[in-house]
Amino acid sequence: MEKVVLPGAAEAAPAQRPQLPRLGWRNLVRRQELVVVALLLLGSAFLSLQTESFLTERNLLNITRNFSWIAIATLGQCLIIIIRGIDLSAGAVMALAGLVSGLCMQAGLPVPLAILAGLVSGSAIGFANGMLVARVGLPPLLVTLATMGIARGLTLGLTEGTPVRELPPAFRSLGQAEVSLGLVSLPLSFICMVLMGLLVWLLLQRTVLGRYIYTLGNNERALLVVGVPTHRLKVLVYTLGGMLTALGGMLMTAQVGVAAPTAAIGYELDIIAAAVIGGASFFGGEGGAGGAILGAALMQVLRTGLVLLGVPVQWQAVALGAMILLVTLLDAWRRRRVGR
Repeated sequence: MEKVVLPGAAEAAPAQRPQLPRLGWRNLVRRQELVVVALLLLGSAFLSLQTESFLTERNLLNITRNFSWIAIATLGQCLIIIIRGIDLSAGAVMALAGLVSGLCMQAGLPVPLAILAGLVSGSAIGFANGMLVARVGLPPLLVTLATMGIARGLTLGLTEGTPVRELPPAFRSLGQAEVSLGLVSLPLSFICMVLMGLLVWLLLQRTVLGRYIYTLGNNERALLVVGVPTHRLKVLVYTLGGMLTALGGMLMTAQVGVAAPTAAIGYELDIIAAAVIGGASFFGGEGGAGGAILGAALMQVLRTGLVLLGVPVQWQAVALGAMILLVTLLDAWRRRRVGR
């Protein structure tokens, strides 16, 4: 297979030339996405046998609607994990973006401007994370833990803990409306998720910027050799991650119909788990849009299944944490085998 080399790398030493992972059909067969699809099918079959309500039209529609905004936020998290970062502020950013949009609409701003304000708030948090990580050199874990507290504090301070209610119907329709496609009706939020997934896929697989993102996670020194400003690239990725997370938060708010300061508490665990299950590696350089969406779908099916089976909430968190640990251990084991 022909090697893929970044533009401008011709003068670099051959050993330092950054390359994308090979995308031949044999590598596609080995991808983790197929494992996630198999788990989705097995889990769905098990739940359909154990419960009577899993395969009902209402339950499947709710699963499709609920995982859509989690998947959009997971797309942003996936980009960050690819460059060896992490964003613990995702849940707080989702709540903040929804609340900012709600306050803007409450103040009389049109819905499009309110949505833009929510996107700007999430992008600002992402930009701050990127600057502190890339320019100051702070660990992503500590930076995003701090911004998580700041964002959550802002959501409580802006409203003194009072939810924003009576959101305009035009805004609520983003999370509640359905689009009829012949015999099938799909939530509008699901269609939005598909569009965002397609855009992220195009970014990662069909642009030079996508090659830079993967190489930044695999070999940052190679980018420095060819003169790519890696600090700016990190800031850009964190900003994009914050914007996608904010979009997911606004769709969540639109579905619920209330902008609550306490919304999305603990959702960062779901988002990180979905990204890792979908193939994003904490070691960097791996992941994709398709895997992120499949991981979010599996997480939603798992959560729904635990609820239908009557598993207490506290044990649900244990199951999610154990899944993240298991996937991380498997990824480390696989990388050691490849290294050998």
